[in-house]
Amino acid sequence: MPLTNAGRDDIAKALMADSFTACNNANARLGVGDSNAAFAAGQTDLQAASNKLRKAMEASYPQRAANVLTFRSLFGTSEANFAWEEWGVFNAGSGGTMVSRKVEALGTKANTQSWQLTADLTVNIGS
Repeated sequence: MPLTNAGRDDIAKALMADSFTACNNANARLGVGDSNAAFAAGQTDLQAASNKLRKAMEASYPQRAANVLTFRSLFGTSEANFAWEEWGVFNAGSGGTMVSRKVEALGTKANTQSWQLTADLTVNIGS
């Protein structure tokens, strides 16, 4: 899952102990939307015009095991009832940084369903 420029910059800030908003349980969100616009590193939010929602983490998330970060949110029956065509990792309920975004058709959520979204972000060193 590719990082956005803003996500890359927050990682650099963390390494230098500069000020940034951490993706901890209080701040982190998974967002879903109905746009299938291609990913671009300069994007700062999901590309859906109106059908998009950011959801807080479940208890004990996000988690880290070595270089893998796991984010998990539960979308209830009254939330995000549209085609899930994109999703992203955020450090705030609104505004903030979109760390990464993925264009992927996950299906259409109905109001009779609760969906749990789990996303793993693997931090690697490029060569």
